Amino acid sequence: MNNSKTPPFGLGTFRLKGQAAIDSVATGLELGYRAVDTAQIYGNEAEVGQAIAASGVARDALFVTTKIWTDNYAADKLVASLEDSLEKLRTDHADLVLIHWPSPGGAVPVAEFMGALAEAKSRGLARQIGVSNFNIALLREAIAAVGAEEIATNQVELHPYLQNRKVAEFASSHGIAITSYMTLGYGAVLKEPVIERIAAAHGATPAQVTLAWAMQLGHAVIPSSTQRVNLESNLRAQQLRLGQEDMAQMAALERNGRLVSPEGLAPAWD
Repeated sequence: MNNSKTPPFGLGTFRLKGQAAIDSVATGLELGYRAVDTAQIYGNEAEVGQAIAASGVARDALFVTTKIWTDNYAADKLVASLEDSLEKLRTDHADLVLIHWPSPGGAVPVAEFMGALAEAKSRGLARQIGVSNFNIALLREAIAAVGAEEIATNQVELHPYLQNRKVAEFASSHGIAITSYMTLGYGAVLKEPVIERIAAAHGATPAQVTLAWAMQLGHAVIPSSTQRVNLESNLRAQQLRLGQEDMAQMAALERNGRLVSPEGLAPAWD
């Protein structure tokens, strides 16, 4: 796989623990997923690593993402915590390493943790680096610290009810990709009549329509599932092309419907 950019489609593992994480990743890899997203705070890096090791898929065919947790942002902690993550993942590098949330209360300056992340990349522990849950002001600080060309992506909540256009436009103007998490809005958007109508017209599922919509906007997606049928169905979203009218109807669903904004972690959203 070309590691110079983030893959448009991957497998998320948020909330998957123990055997559920192993089974989801194992099934995903068997079905053809080649990008897997995890994080230190998910508590499943070892399970993800186990599933990858057992899959027989060559490491250079995979794109593995993990995220540094807020406790490990200090310059003297970040690299060591990533090395621990890589040990759990049974690999000598991650393809992408992200800062998971802004440092609570700005305890660790953006320049410090981005510098440490750049150091991890220079040591070969990360092929690419980026951020997650950053607003425009924080993106500006990250760019000032390491340069926009060093920031592969900003992973943010983004779905038809929260399209995050200001952040997406700012990131795009600096060559930074957006990775959409919660693309299906915890399943809420799958019951949206507009999406159901578009799906029926294309002989597709509402999930496929929603994932295809995000990818056509240029965003990467990382849906998760424990069900083989859903993992297989989601994968087929890559073949679906929506028309201009479909995209316009999807755009009109914006309602600032944010689902994830943990107190003490979330920035002042744009």
